[in-house]
Amino acid sequence: MPDPESRAKSRRLVVVSNRLPVVLRRGDEGWELEAGSGGLVTALAPVLSHRGGKWIGWPGRPVEPGGTWQTVLSEGFRERGYELVPVVLTAEEVDGFYYGFSNSVLWPLFHDMTGSCDFEPAFWYAYLEVNRKFADRVVEATAADDFVWVQDYQLIHVAELARDKAADRRLGFFLHIPFPPLDVFVKLPWRGQILAALLAYDLIGLQTPRDLRNFLSCVGNLLPEIEVTEEGGGIARLSLGDREVQAGAFPIGIDYRDFHDLAAEPDTERRVRELRARIGDHRIVLGVDRLDYTKGLPERLLAFRDALERHRELRERAILVQVVVPSRENVPQYQALKARLDGLVGEINGKFSTAGWAPVHYHYRSIPRRDLVALYRMARVGFVTSIKDGMNLVSKEFCACQVDKDGVLVLSEFAGAAAQLAEGALLVNPHDVEGMADALKRALEMGEDERRRRMEAMQAVLAEQDIYWWVDRYLSVALGSGLESLVAPRDFVPVLDTEESWVDV
Repeated sequence: MPDPESRAKSRRLVVVSNRLPVVLRRGDEGWELEAGSGGLVTALAPVLSHRGGKWIGWPGRPVEPGGTWQTVLSEGFRERGYELVPVVLTAEEVDGFYYGFSNSVLWPLFHDMTGSCDFEPAFWYAYLEVNRKFADRVVEATAADDFVWVQDYQLIHVAELARDKAADRRLGFFLHIPFPPLDVFVKLPWRGQILAALLAYDLIGLQTPRDLRNFLSCVGNLLPEIEVTEEGGGIARLSLGDREVQAGAFPIGIDYRDFHDLAAEPDTERRVRELRARIGDHRIVLGVDRLDYTKGLPERLLAFRDALERHRELRERAILVQVVVPSRENVPQYQALKARLDGLVGEINGKFSTAGWAPVHYHYRSIPRRDLVALYRMARVGFVTSIKDGMNLVSKEFCACQVDKDGVLVLSEFAGAAAQLAEGALLVNPHDVEGMADALKRALEMGEDERRRRMEAMQAVLAEQDIYWWVDRYLSVALGSGLESLVAPRDFVPVLDTEESWVDV
């Protein structure tokens, strides 16, 4: 690891996200840290470790300033090589900012589900107040030479609020969820404020060309005085009088090599054999999702039921293994979704089960990462039916784990991943139950040569456009010649905790 003096002379990367890349928990001997999981941590932790950067975020629970937990966080630098900078939030702020505006306004609206929005003005003010807290921490914890990279919809206003006190900061933003079309975005009462806040960043990153088109359409129609120039390569330049802003499409990837290598390990092969002995010789259709109304979970179960109804030859040959990770269980809408899923699973199994065969194997819990990878490897079909998804990394993880290239990806055309995986996946409309059922039949009966050809095409894309490619591409547009001072060498291995349990999608 580079010495502190040499790192201090390099431009630092400062990541800002709703949550820190660790989870603060009460242990038997006081506060302790558990490693976070997910592609963002995998990609950015090495960069921060290499250059001694910082990660600003909420520690995951309401805590009082000055507690012993802060000592535990500060000691995390020695383990990780980058500083953890906490933003302290009260329980009331979490309710209004996170459960309120972030997840009852922006989340459903940006996923084209305005019927699920609660446009409560108090949520908006809570959102602004928490964004102001994050902005203040950015100003306190950064210098003019740093590049500050803000992540996702919870923190759209950080740049605008930070520039009031530190106009010299270079600030970038990445939206991990879709950007809605104009006719949806205009329903947001605070549409003007949200657009203005986004334009306070130097570079706005979006997942797909479709998201970029939607964003530019909203700017063009709601702020016609702004001149937009599309430069090619998925990048556009917006002229705002005395300054320019860039916007671009940067599809996030996964750590392809890590998933592929883990799927090929002897321990994973052993776990595959154990699971196969329990499940039997049936062809597995696999769904893996966080509990959320954007994932098309009822539609998936209805499509599988329709496949069994109309394609009787699939009975006793195929099973649907559906993993649903609990999420927001105290929210009535999610409780209702869970109840509907329970009812559909019971109905399908009650109607079609025979001795030795139950069509749906339903798991409402997190599962160990090794089990997840084993399921990805042994599944014949990866079934992704998102009503709307920024990217959907499950589809990419499924492909990465197909070391035998036997599987077929059935993928919603409304998932961001469809733009990259169209050559190999069977694309479906999640509102078309019969069309999805027919795609399942085709996938389950597809010949070996076609399966291999399709999977190889997708794996080639995912291996090239992995999570490190995503980081490099975004920072190269944001910083140009300054990129070399931020990106960690590919062979740099930071000291990191390991996360054995799979937590989220």
